[in-house]
Amino acid sequence: MNSDLTAHHYIGRFAPSPTGPLHFGSLVTATASFLDARSNGGKWLVRMEDLDKPREVVGAAKDILDTLESFGFHWDDEVLFQSQRTQLYQNTLEQLQSLNLAYTCGCSRKEINASAVLGIDGPVYPGFCRQGLATGKRARTWRLRVNDQPISFEDLIQGEQSQLLSQQVGDFVIRRGDGLFAYQLAVVVDDALQGITHIVRGADLLDSTPRQLFLQQQLGFTTPAYAHVPIATNLQGEKLSKQTRAQPVKLRDSGVVLCRVLRFLGLQPPIELAHVPLDELWKWAIQHWQVQNVPKLRRQVTLIPTASDIERHLGL
Repeated sequence: MNSDLTAHHYIGRFAPSPTGPLHFGSLVTATASFLDARSNGGKWLVRMEDLDKPREVVGAAKDILDTLESFGFHWDDEVLFQSQRTQLYQNTLEQLQSLNLAYTCGCSRKEINASAVLGIDGPVYPGFCRQGLATGKRARTWRLRVNDQPISFEDLIQGEQSQLLSQQVGDFVIRRGDGLFAYQLAVVVDDALQGITHIVRGADLLDSTPRQLFLQQQLGFTTPAYAHVPIATNLQGEKLSKQTRAQPVKLRDSGVVLCRVLRFLGLQPPIELAHVPLDELWKWAIQHWQVQNVPKLRRQVTLIPTASDIERHLGL
């Protein structure tokens, strides 16, 4: 994204979910989004996506912010918490209702799974409730009505992307059965209201981007530029996450760990930068950042527990 955009035209963001401490994969995403914003002279915001309260870990939000600070990240403006913005999401849902784009659905997962074909992100919703709830059914969720027009965009790392929502996803949920607003709706509203112009995030979210673009189009929002960085995986090829028991990043090895992150993203920091003040390491990284040099595919990361093992792994 190194373009001729002026500083006030670039606003990026990092939006973690407080479901556990910051691990290597999350640090990769934070670093890529931070470097792209700073190399373009832009703003970098942090948003805590804490809508899913059943999955939230007490104290995780503060731990994530403290870890970011310990690694030398500095964000502009106050941290935004999605849990404080539910009225905005409700207003958007009502707007979609008024446009006849949102409807209630009474289908259970069992009913959908029994009739649906498999799409890119689970079963494709068959559209049973598109014309209204059947007799005896009660509303469980709210869904967004999609159409047969392909959604295409150019990802600045992964290249040209295209998706036909009606066949590959179906009408998707924007308010869940438990009353919580779905990620797809909340992220679109917040990106628009925060003025986000560039989104650098993990490639695990690549398949959900067309849904967000479709929502943006229906609501008259401007579509940001997107860049999806490769997924960090363990030895079994699984994405690093709380579910795969990804270990928190170690603060005492911050320079070495950050050098690992930079190498993962396609940069080649000199060996000695692992032991200089973090401000110097960040300065070097910002000067050398080129989003087009980030590898496309998911990359395996061996989790190394000690500083000495990490240094031997890097040849330091």
